[in-house]
Amino acid sequence: MNERGQDSVATGSPLDIAPDTGHKDHFLQLMFFQAHPPEPVSYLPRRPDRATGDYAPLRHSLAKPGDRYVLPLAGRFASIALDAPATDVMTDLRRVSAVTIGPDVSIDEANRTMIAYRVRALFVVDDGRRVSGIITSTDIVGEKPLQFMQERNVHHGEIAVRDVMTPADRLEILELWEVERARVGDVVATLKVAGRQHALVVETTDQAQTVQRSVCGIFSLTQIARQLGIPPQQIHDIARTFAEIQAAIAS
Repeated sequence: MNERGQDSVATGSPLDIAPDTGHKDHFLQLMFFQAHPPEPVSYLPRRPDRATGDYAPLRHSLAKPGDRYVLPLAGRFASIALDAPATDVMTDLRRVSAVTIGPDVSIDEANRTMIAYRVRALFVVDDGRRVSGIITSTDIVGEKPLQFMQERNVHHGEIAVRDVMTPADRLEILELWEVERARVGDVVATLKVAGRQHALVVETTDQAQTVQRSVCGIFSLTQIARQLGIPPQQIHDIARTFAEIQAAIAS
């Protein structure tokens, strides 16, 4: 079984209706009008301009007895909407190092690598860091290994990454210049049509009269769902994820 999902649902951008705030703002101004407004009270230190010159340690101190600090709710400030820029949910490989693995490594080792780096997909590369494909957690824990064992009459520990990965020539490719103009909902629609849970973002450049295509980003359906506020699944199901995204749109 590859990454393609059989069941998918229609997606689209949510309808955003901008409220008429003119009357409301006027009402609030009247409500809070004061003839002699009090001097503003600042509870936070002023933020100075960005530091220049030699690097210097910031002002710091030890917490005092009785001080209490509050952690923000997980994901509260990372939540995005379907009409947000697509780059908000793209893993930018120009800023974050891609986690890679070789094609001849066992899938057991690939699984341990995913757990160690807390990712659900690895780039499969050769010695020159050329992308041979992608292997996902679904490739490892799904039906692919069982099918390969039955067809080749081998043990689970003998299955290599190349045996169950999605080859590079079967990956969905998006051009960076187009992604920079797209919305999150456009990416979800693309993945739905393709039946994929991942898409690579590629930048094409001309270097020394040679066209070079570099992978500069990746979209993950799991990551998009998480940033939309959908709870993570124990076992990723692409059809279920699309259904949950559609339910989030409808709610």
